[in-house]
Amino acid sequence: MLMANTSWEEWKKTLGQAVEFAAELGISKEQVSSMAKQVGDLLAQSVPPANPEQKAVKELWEVASTEERQVLANLMTKLVSKR
Repeated sequence: MLMANTSWEEWKKTLGQAVEFAAELGISKEQVSSMAKQVGDLLAQSVPPANPEQKAVKELWEVASTEERQVLANLMTKLVSKR
């Protein structure tokens, strides 16, 4: 579960674990990216950022178009998947 009150590194680790779990379930990268956008929409509306990095992502999300939000979701998924 994503927690609002975490460090940036902890937050990325949690997201990475969720992406890894989805891959283990056979969920495609495209589906994961689509779900990431939906989660991003929810977080931007409902969860206050817990650190400066989350605040920056939220501010970018708020000014982004739907297509740009999908790009941000793709990038976040890619960021947390690298190891």
